[in-house]
Amino acid sequence: MFKDLDRMRAEKELLKRTKEEASQRELIKKVLLRKLHRYGYWGGRHTGFDNLPKGFPTHLHGVVKEVAEELIKSGLLLEKPTSYGRRVSLNPSRKGDIESILAQP
Repeated sequence: MFKDLDRMRAEKELLKRTKEEASQRELIKKVLLRKLHRYGYWGGRHTGFDNLPKGFPTHLHGVVKEVAEELIKSGLLLEKPTSYGRRVSLNPSRKGDIESILAQP
């Protein structure tokens, strides 16, 4: 009986952490898009992929890069491989989608 109760508590805690991580990832997504939008990184004007985590706490740098990869896969970010590293910019053809994400509270 106590094992079941402990298992239920552990599952509840895991679910709570999963929801917090999901909301944190959404916040990181919005901050990344806002940062690129503010500096005008659309289409041909791009920045280094390794520069994206700058301004975030160091313990979140890995998560920021994972979120950036998700944004590339979803088509919101464009990727340009160069001899000096990966470059990214906002996708101008998805400008409406990006601005609607940024407009959400």
